[in-house]
Amino acid sequence: MNLKDFYLLAALVACLWLDPAIAQELIYPIREELQENVLIGNIPKDLNISHTSANLVYRLVSKAGDNPLLRVLSSTGEIFTTSNRIDREKLCPGSSYEESECSFEIEVVILPNDYFRLIKIKIIVKDTNDNAPMFPSPVINISIPENTLINSRFAIPSATDPDTGSNSVYKYELVNGQKAFDLDIVETPEGEKWPQLIVQQNLDREQKDTYVMKIKVEDGGNPQKSSTAILQVTVTDVNDNRPVFKEGQIEVHIPENSPVGTSVVQLQATDADVGVNAEIKYMFGNQVSPVTKRLFGLNSTTGLITVQRPLDREETAIHKLSVLASDGSSSPARATVTINVTDVNDNAPNIDLRYIISPINGTVRLSEKDPINTKIALITVSDKDTDVNGKVICFIEKDVPFHLKAVYDNQYLLETSALLDYEGTKEYNFKIVASDSGKPSLNQTALVRVRLEDENDNPPVFSQPVIELSVKENNKRDLYLTTFSATDEDSGKNAEIVYQLGPNASFFDLDRKTGQLTASRVFDREDQEEFRFVVTARDNGTPPLQSQATVIVTVLDENDNNPKFTHNHFQFFVSENLSKYSTVGVITVTDADAGENAAVSLSILSDNENFILDPYTGVIKSNVSFDREQQSSYTFDVKAMDSGRPPSSSAAKVTINVIDVNDNIPIVIYPPSNTSFKLVPLSAIPGSVVAEVFAVDGDTGMNAELKYTIVSGNNKGLFRIDPVTGNITLEEKPTVSDIGLHRLVVNISDLGYPRSLHTLVLVFLYVNDTVGNSSYIYDLIRRKIETPIDKSIGESSGPYQGGDYLTIMIAIVAGAMVVIVVIFITILVRCRHASRFKAAQRKKQGAEWMSPNQENKQNKKKKRKKRKSPKSSLLNFVTIEENKPDDPAHEPINGTISLPAELEEPGIGRFDWNAAPTTTFKPSSPDLARHYKSASPQSAFHLKADTPVSVKKHHVIQELPLDNTFVGGCDTLSKRSSTSSDHFSASECSSQGGFKTKGPLHNRQVVLSVWRVTFRLD
Repeated sequence: MNLKDFYLLAALVACLWLDPAIAQELIYPIREELQENVLIGNIPKDLNISHTSANLVYRLVSKAGDNPLLRVLSSTGEIFTTSNRIDREKLCPGSSYEESECSFEIEVVILPNDYFRLIKIKIIVKDTNDNAPMFPSPVINISIPENTLINSRFAIPSATDPDTGSNSVYKYELVNGQKAFDLDIVETPEGEKWPQLIVQQNLDREQKDTYVMKIKVEDGGNPQKSSTAILQVTVTDVNDNRPVFKEGQIEVHIPENSPVGTSVVQLQATDADVGVNAEIKYMFGNQVSPVTKRLFGLNSTTGLITVQRPLDREETAIHKLSVLASDGSSSPARATVTINVTDVNDNAPNIDLRYIISPINGTVRLSEKDPINTKIALITVSDKDTDVNGKVICFIEKDVPFHLKAVYDNQYLLETSALLDYEGTKEYNFKIVASDSGKPSLNQTALVRVRLEDENDNPPVFSQPVIELSVKENNKRDLYLTTFSATDEDSGKNAEIVYQLGPNASFFDLDRKTGQLTASRVFDREDQEEFRFVVTARDNGTPPLQSQATVIVTVLDENDNNPKFTHNHFQFFVSENLSKYSTVGVITVTDADAGENAAVSLSILSDNENFILDPYTGVIKSNVSFDREQQSSYTFDVKAMDSGRPPSSSAAKVTINVIDVNDNIPIVIYPPSNTSFKLVPLSAIPGSVVAEVFAVDGDTGMNAELKYTIVSGNNKGLFRIDPVTGNITLEEKPTVSDIGLHRLVVNISDLGYPRSLHTLVLVFLYVNDTVGNSSYIYDLIRRKIETPIDKSIGESSGPYQGGDYLTIMIAIVAGAMVVIVVIFITILVRCRHASRFKAAQRKKQGAEWMSPNQENKQNKKKKRKKRKSPKSSLLNFVTIEENKPDDPAHEPINGTISLPAELEEPGIGRFDWNAAPTTTFKPSSPDLARHYKSASPQSAFHLKADTPVSVKKHHVIQELPLDNTFVGGCDTLSKRSSTSSDHFSASECSSQGGFKTKGPLHNRQVVLSVWRVTFRLD
């Protein structure tokens, strides 16, 4: 497909698409011959167009030089007749229009462009009886043989009437028929009325050879019109046989480009007579028009019809010829020949270009600001040919910002298809091509000239949206910086440009016409490193347009500033035991300059290589391991120097302070030995000091603050320890049931951060009036040291050596039931006897520590203080290393308990404690846990803070069963409670059974049972 075929196809598709929004049609029927200024119709009323939205203008689209038959009032859209007469017969001449509608069309456009519509108005001209029917000739001659039979018929030439319908020929009347003739009307299938003369009596040429009558024809109009002609009948001699045509109706087709002389049809007629009476002569009938007779020739002898002149289908497509064959008698034979002139593509399309925007000297002027779809002209294409030869497509030859929009089958609107740009193209010359579909195709062109008018639609444009400049600080005033330049694509005043600075440009001056920029002040980069402002370029158009560019002026640095430390004296705090090469601080130094002038390097001026300083980041790292006890602070000087030319420098002092770390466990001073005891006589009164625990911590501050708590052995609440002083006092007066050796497990913990360190100590109190046998007491102490530290001294029993697992479970359940009953009875009894614990005064009772090589000492009396919650629970006797998990309610403790050498039994095996720390509380302390290890695979003993109970009340929530042993496998201690009371619960100390070995046991077997124990110390 070549380019031309593509344009033809595109135009054909456009022709098939109509826009109903802009193309509408109205039809008005009118009578011909109307007077001037007769109202035909009202366009806005008939199309329901409202005038409230805009001032619409109605404009008749007409060709220059036309004499319009109608006019349109531009303001109201009313259509009126003009002085030009509307003559239907002139508008629609020819017989082919007698049976069809006669009409003509006008086009009206509605402006402005936003409300544009194209209204196609069809005016149907109704016939008025303004023409009388007329015979072809005022005198009609007919020859009739004398021997014609009665009722014989003879054709009379028909009358014609340019009017149509009822206004055409209606009837014929014979005037003065002399009784010899009558008149009859025969109507043909085409609707024509043919008059025929009927013979009413015998004729005798010898008596009368001529009859003269009148024939009258009338139309059916109102008022009726008529005309008459003289009918002269000549009686001729007899000729017995008339000619006969072989075919009475003949239809032929012939191309319109047939050359002159082309045979059309050969007519044949025969006559039964002989001789002269058989000689046939062919002739056209009276109904054949002179035009048809000029186009076609009839050979009178042969009957051959030929083309006499060039044919034109567009003028007359069908020719009807009435041919007579006469042998000289008065009754010729008649045949009708219909010649259809077929179309040949011999007519190029016609382009009717009517402008909506009136051209000036043949050129349409448009403004470049006109919107898209601005209507320029209405184009009507037509082709006199028919069918394919008359199918016309229309397109624009060039690629221009215009297009044709089809509004009807053969009409197009020429309008803009894109925004126009005067700066791009100032004038357009293009052709509109109309091409038919015949072969070969014929086309027609129309030239359109469009010239654009400039509008101020282009603002001045800078070559760069951002203009970057640089200038050194400490410059001179009026220093030239640059010249701004902007361009404007418009012309004339629209392209004249002036420049103007925006705000924040007080340090600069600008020439408005030349755009030259200078510095009006001295720059200091340290005060302002960069200036940002806008420069505006404005043209002199109406209205003026402008554009802006951002100007960035960078002030270049000079080395006119020394480095500056953020502090003259830097002080950093580090923890002792910090590993070597750890970061201890960061030195911060600034330089107001930039670039190399601000590139600062650091160095240490005075130091014995204890620290390393990164010269670029300022990070100080230790080159030693800190020990606060050896040296608590370090001081040295640092120097900062930039890279300028010449360089500048400054100095500052640095002090490293070593802060304490909780790295020392509490050291027990009293009691001096784990095997000593104190006598508590039965006469001792509540509140008296019966023993004391005292420890020291090598740390400082909160890391050296100690807290004392009883974590085991005080199930009956007989004793109380002061959490600050460590003094153990009586809570209740001892009774006979309290007689015996009491082992108290005291936990000593510091308040260190981030973790607290603990120490456990055993305090033995012998309740009795006298000591009696001290060897027996020491033996008890030896045995109780071996007892798990979570059991009371009177509840120990031999280790479980075997037994059925079911028996163990039953014992556990029974013990739990006993505990529940004891809790209930204890609460009931204490509620009834609360007054017993509110005695106003108590007797003081002293006691002395009893040891093999010591004298009894008088116990110190301490003032009772408000008790605090313990920080950790019991587990280890010597060293406790606490690892704090995320759960603040648990503090696992690992440690070892050493048994004195004198208390070791021969033959007892030892366990390998892999998880136990190697450090000890005191070199001389006995290892009480050497022969014990928990059989539990996990942490089995937890102390949890419990809900406080009433002050000065002692509740044993649950006691450990007598047959249970505790090894110290539970490694979790509860954290320090926020309340003032010490409440602990030991729970979840679980075991999978006793620690057993196969075969005979040579070592002690330790069984750990699961119990929940809660200590509440008021």
